[in-house]
Amino acid sequence: MILLSAFDLTLAAALIAALALLSWRLRLGIAGQVLVAAVRCALQLLLIGLVLKAVFGQVHLGWVSAIGGAMLIMAAREIQARQHRPLAGGWGWGIGSLSMFVSSFAVAMLALTAIVQAEPWYHPQYAIPLLGMLLGNTMNGVALGMDRLTSGTRERRHVIEARLILGHGWSEAISDLMRDAVRAGTIPIVNAMAIAGVVSLPGMMTGQILAGSPPVEAVKYQIMILFLISAGTGFGTVVAVWLGARRLFDERHRLRLDRLRPARGDGQAAE
Repeated sequence: MILLSAFDLTLAAALIAALALLSWRLRLGIAGQVLVAAVRCALQLLLIGLVLKAVFGQVHLGWVSAIGGAMLIMAAREIQARQHRPLAGGWGWGIGSLSMFVSSFAVAMLALTAIVQAEPWYHPQYAIPLLGMLLGNTMNGVALGMDRLTSGTRERRHVIEARLILGHGWSEAISDLMRDAVRAGTIPIVNAMAIAGVVSLPGMMTGQILAGSPPVEAVKYQIMILFLISAGTGFGTVVAVWLGARRLFDERHRLRLDRLRPARGDGQAAE
């Protein structure tokens, strides 16, 4: 494995600085965001690297659970932040947390115990990277699905209310939006599977090959990871969209748009 020096990383960082400069010259308004994101990325990865170095030195279920819980909390927060009009109160955060816990943690547990068969099954070298990949991709799917659901519900509220007046139940009135939301959440990972090995070489496979693993073994792990991520993203998005849709109606099947937060930046309350 070829080790990278500080100078090597500085050269890579120079490309980010050039991108920020170009954005500033073109007045795109994202130069600051690019620089802040780059600094956050470097600091967060360096920090997690130090944490993982300490955790790998002592295999303990408590440490692995604590790191997994922290990752889940941060992922749920990002889901809510990425939505244009999230659910009000703690419901957006709660639904995101529950859907990712049910999908990502269940899939990771299955993979660690039945497929990878690490000894012990919670060995941080396998458990933390696997859970991180599952949470990261499930987070994207759930955020896209929930955003499509909440935005679409507000845009088509008159159609939904007309269906309710005609005697449809809440699930029938919003069923087409739920399907669109689930489809929106799963399209990215489905596309990633479709182009893997043809248009792109996935990150885990590339990393293993760069680290010196045989290409065939790297491919096997990548296939497993893509299948696990796809299943976790699909299950998580379905759970989140169903729970989110149910929250938009009360026990009398009335549409409750007051359970949505105001759109970010409009400064007006939801109707």
